[in-house]
Amino acid sequence: MEKPLVLIIEDDPAQNQIFNISLRNDFVVETFLEGGAAAARLEEVIPALVLLDLNLPGKSGRELLVQIRGDKRLAATRIILTTADEQQADMIEKDADLVLLKPISPGQLKELALRMVQKLSGEE
Repeated sequence: MEKPLVLIIEDDPAQNQIFNISLRNDFVVETFLEGGAAAARLEEVIPALVLLDLNLPGKSGRELLVQIRGDKRLAATRIILTTADEQQADMIEKDADLVLLKPISPGQLKELALRMVQKLSGEE
């Protein structure tokens, strides 16, 4: 079976790499360090999952969230928001499938990501 596509959009290079290492065995992973390139890529692909930091250079996580939720092609795409700002997370929690407050355990991330994608494909 083909691995599902996940886009990791995280501007902290170390955090981005940790997320990538956590998910690359189970997903096809594409990583982005800023929002503009990720926005352009979202026009071309339909990821199963987007791991989205809120505070990004270029295009903000909030803008990307609006873009994804407004695109009918991406209706089934699951979104995990990652942030260290609890207040910010509370404000847009309803637009994401899951909000994780940093720091995030790599094991927890992998488990949650797999669970979300399995629900999507009905493999539970």
